[in-house]
Amino acid sequence: MAVGVLGQYNRNLRLISQAFSEAKILARGDRILIEGEAEDVEKLERLFGKLVEVVRANRMPSLEEVRYLIGQVEEGGDLTGLLTDVVQITHWGEAIRPKTAGQKRYIAAIKENDVVFAIGPAGTGKTYLAVAMALNYLQQGKVKRIVLTRPAVEAGEQLGFLPGDLFQKVNPYLRPLYDAIYDMIPASELDKYIQTGKVEIAPLAFMRGRTLNNAFIILDEAQNTTHTQMKMFLTRLGFGSKAVVTGDITQIDLVGVPSGLVEVSRILLGIPGIAIVYLDRADVVRHPLVKAIIEAYERSEREERKREGEASGDERAQGNSRAGGEAAGRDPAL
Repeated sequence: MAVGVLGQYNRNLRLISQAFSEAKILARGDRILIEGEAEDVEKLERLFGKLVEVVRANRMPSLEEVRYLIGQVEEGGDLTGLLTDVVQITHWGEAIRPKTAGQKRYIAAIKENDVVFAIGPAGTGKTYLAVAMALNYLQQGKVKRIVLTRPAVEAGEQLGFLPGDLFQKVNPYLRPLYDAIYDMIPASELDKYIQTGKVEIAPLAFMRGRTLNNAFIILDEAQNTTHTQMKMFLTRLGFGSKAVVTGDITQIDLVGVPSGLVEVSRILLGIPGIAIVYLDRADVVRHPLVKAIIEAYERSEREERKREGEASGDERAQGNSRAGGEAAGRDPAL
């Protein structure tokens, strides 16, 4: 227990001590003594209590997860369910759990609503957790099938440039969905599900004209849907079904048309049974560099917008200056 909470060679303890440098933390066997300001003591008690809960759930928290818990405690965030609630078990026995507050909200939204939109950057678990929830619902008999779909749109490529028949052409676009589901069930079981119709993976164009009853439907990469495609997809929802729509509105590959995902927060806001969950870089659970990369791009984009704004302001000022000069040089009698 102590090793799991304090970390190998006390690495968790050192990280926590650095974050709460004003407090004194002493580890004595299975006991942890905390001295300091009442506020710090209360936060540390919550933090260590959560770490004990995680370890008792047979999980060794990583340094990145400990850093996240420290941040949540410092901000007064709710730790309930973080790193402990189990969404699904992979076929090699690893539990899939929400690792951030945003992911916890996402899972709760799926349980409580029939249509959920998850909008956020790469690495926040949008697709992975949706697939995990879909398999959970299928295995518990809450739905009869899973339908996974994506628009066949990618940057710099078109279907006509890919070899093979239609299914061979669209397969690369659906690969991320296969990757997520292969993590959770063996390939042989997935093949069996596909053959029996319990799992269907198809491009978005194949959804037109259908009504999907008793299904868990996931639309991935929805930032690349048009207004018409998004409306078409959402109106496929039948009785006893649940739909999860995921996407990153900073990675839109559509040209000349607005994204259907961008519009939903305006069009569908406030409708009972529909939830929109926004994830951000704090919810990134991939390699630590992914979060750094997202932050770097966000800084670059902010600076670019600022430069564009300054350039537009300079152009307006020059235009006003020229107009003023022309007016000053004009003969009033003309």
